[in-house]
Amino acid sequence: MSDVIKTDALIVGAGPVGLFAVFELGLLDIKCHLVDILPKIGGQCAELYPEKPIYDIPGFPSVTGQGLIDNLLKQIEPFNPEFHLSEMVASVESMGTATAPLFRVMTDAGTEFETKSLIIAAGGGSFQPKKPPIPEIETYEEKSVFYAVRRMEELRGCDVLIVGGGDSALDWTLNLQPIARRVTLMHRRDEFRAAPHSVEQMRSLVADGKMDLRIGQVTGLRGDNGLLSSAICRGSDNSAFDINCDAMLPFFGLTMKLGPIADWGLSLSENLVPVDTERFETSTPGIFAIGDINTYPGKLKLILSGFHEGALAAQRVYRYVYPDKRLTFQYTTSSSSLQKKLGVEG
Repeated sequence: MSDVIKTDALIVGAGPVGLFAVFELGLLDIKCHLVDILPKIGGQCAELYPEKPIYDIPGFPSVTGQGLIDNLLKQIEPFNPEFHLSEMVASVESMGTATAPLFRVMTDAGTEFETKSLIIAAGGGSFQPKKPPIPEIETYEEKSVFYAVRRMEELRGCDVLIVGGGDSALDWTLNLQPIARRVTLMHRRDEFRAAPHSVEQMRSLVADGKMDLRIGQVTGLRGDNGLLSSAICRGSDNSAFDINCDAMLPFFGLTMKLGPIADWGLSLSENLVPVDTERFETSTPGIFAIGDINTYPGKLKLILSGFHEGALAAQRVYRYVYPDKRLTFQYTTSSSSLQKKLGVEG
């Protein structure tokens, strides 16, 4: 367990709306951390449609999902936010008052935060892994079956079975091959949805005898006390065989669920978080919801709406972080102090 991280604001979700909230908070001298369940920054834009053009971002006739994320990251560079990826907020405990909020936030990776404000920018909720239909797989989860790699070192010297044919499966095959005792990649067919270069690298390793590729499906698991000894498999020709393994990583894609947010004590409406339209604050003072996760009369699920919501939420967060300071609204085009923060003074 690491030491408690104290911060002014904790943002749940590192998609475009969460990233722009960093910018608005940074202009107000509010430091923040971001937590995201995905292993990379960008949310749905980076995970689901990185190359898909978006046409309704002001000032950009067309920009790809990844292009938008890249620009937002460049925009927030002056504020040095800290990211905690491949982590999911597991619990939120209120320790303050309605006028002086303070929250203890724990992630499933054991990271603990103490924050004066919490901004939920989780899109439609948290990305949850799609689980393969294997009997009693729950017995092995988080012991020898993992849907995400949190610490590569824990798989050093292991016999690892990776199941899937997309980018995640191929990326982890290539990343773990140098440190695992043996990596086996299994896919239901000999065609892959991953980047061609990754597929070529994988096939080269197979040809050199440095890893195995099997075509088929996992139908069952063997082991004791949640620890795998082998996977029961069926080939594309209906042949039966076992693959010895200490760990299995199934990558069957992601689905959106509200996740632990439902247990944070917030008022909910049809799996969305109601907010006011002055501050975009939830039913709990100090907790805000911006982007697709929130709901209010006239809500439009657009990225540009989330940007607006983040800007107004930041104004309210300021009053919690600096209760004794007066907030003076300034424009980046004319304020020398804001331009200094952005590194563009003069």
